[in-house]
Amino acid sequence: MSRYKEVWVNKDEDDTRLDRWVKRRVPGLNQAQIEKALRKGDIRVGGKKAKSNFRLRTGMQVKLPSFEVSVPSLPVRPMVNAKDQALIRSMVLFDDQQIMALNKPSGLAVQGGTGTLRHIDGMLATFDDCENLPKLVHRLDRDTSGLLLIGRTRTATASLAKAFQSRAAQKTYLAIVLGTPRPHQGVIKGYMKKGVGQMGREMMVWGKHGERDAQYSRSGYTVLSSAGQKASLVALRPETGRTHQLRFHMAEIGYAISGDHKYVCDREPLGGLPDQMMLHAWGITLPHPEQGSFSLTCPLPKHFVDAMDMLGFERNIPSDPFAEME
Repeated sequence: MSRYKEVWVNKDEDDTRLDRWVKRRVPGLNQAQIEKALRKGDIRVGGKKAKSNFRLRTGMQVKLPSFEVSVPSLPVRPMVNAKDQALIRSMVLFDDQQIMALNKPSGLAVQGGTGTLRHIDGMLATFDDCENLPKLVHRLDRDTSGLLLIGRTRTATASLAKAFQSRAAQKTYLAIVLGTPRPHQGVIKGYMKKGVGQMGREMMVWGKHGERDAQYSRSGYTVLSSAGQKASLVALRPETGRTHQLRFHMAEIGYAISGDHKYVCDREPLGGLPDQMMLHAWGITLPHPEQGSFSLTCPLPKHFVDAMDMLGFERNIPSDPFAEME
């Protein structure tokens, strides 16, 4: 270990443990090698010895020795085929190297699972720059289209995840539902849990306060346009983020989302419309990881626009459909 190099901590590495930082900077290095170098003083922070759990700050200088490792210096990265690379690049709506926003098509899964090999999470390596691998910060159902946010750096991912967990993220969805909700504006709330529905299918069901696994849920809705009593275009605002929340809520008040074959009500399906779920993640506002706030809306997909045209709905959507709600 005769040669040393001096490395500065960048802003995306702020508050990282020293041992974890070293592992990222020297791929293949094990914990025992790091601990030995720290004890001997071969790794120094600001010219001083430090322990493995020391928290680094932006701008600090770390002295690293020339380690001998038995694995390649670059980590193995996931491979994405050319077709999927082209697909996910075509989805990009916005990218400022902190936040990336994708326009997810209906029918494409966000994450893998049993029998699901093609998904957005597996395509994110397309944007890997060998320093930061973009990460998901929230989810959309496979058949829901629209806005999906991705964290470009570790700091951005943590900031965005915190915004979603703390409900600082204001999300707006658009849906075409069966019938016309009465009243035209309202709030749906109650406790939800996983259970067994019709035909023995696992799905969300109502729960009770204090019941095991039951979680509180709350959604706002407002009718934007209607085709008599046949169907309506509604804006939905989930104030909590439970599994299948909007789909479950709308079906439970008797106005299920068109094309949803899992959460249904006793109204007749709309004939002549595309056989796809009419739920679209349309807009979002939340704190930006660096400063200020971030707002974006996502264009409606063709199947949704076609359905709106068939039903005679106006395409102009208010910038804030809930502005008049108390």
